[in-house]
Amino acid sequence: MTKTDSVFEQTYNHYLAQISQLNLIDLKERLGIWIHDNQAIIEVFGQPHRVSGEGIIGPSEKRPSFDICIILSKYILLCPDLPIQKKGWVSYRDFKDSGPLLKFYANDVEKPIADRFSGKINSLKESGKTIGGNSPDLELSYDFCMQFDVLPKIPLLLLFNDADKEFPAACSILFQSDAEKYLDAECLAMVGALLYNRLKKASSV
Repeated sequence: MTKTDSVFEQTYNHYLAQISQLNLIDLKERLGIWIHDNQAIIEVFGQPHRVSGEGIIGPSEKRPSFDICIILSKYILLCPDLPIQKKGWVSYRDFKDSGPLLKFYANDVEKPIADRFSGKINSLKESGKTIGGNSPDLELSYDFCMQFDVLPKIPLLLLFNDADKEFPAACSILFQSDAEKYLDAECLAMVGALLYNRLKKASSV
């Protein structure tokens, strides 16, 4: 086991110990999850993941990747006390603790999507559909828009303008303004990166 693996195991087990102390049924409505056999069933891009103090299991019946384990753990542990009224879409930089991660978010989430799908907007549309994206019920002046329900209470809105004679392709990924009540800034950045990686994997370009 490498040092990185060891740190992950410690972090993973630390979160599991905290989750084991929770009454998951109390979180059901607030997080939009199901409870079955003392496990929280949480969909990630529409795919069910099982979470309990015993472990985190993905659709393949194996432990999912490090980022998904952290996101799901924090989603449960940071559950707000009361339901939150959404107030609209905001950029990542609008979250109070996002400052140290703005460069990462720009360079590892939004810019890679813009670069990868520049001049290939049809491929972006098909990739988005493949991972469960759908058209938002909004009137927006972008070349392409798509909403992704990454977690039950964490939708993302992808806004994309393709390259033209004057400007390169540009991409923005927006969150609901209440997202920081469910996940911290680091996990929200990871959610954005998860979207990019899913789009990249689903694309043929």
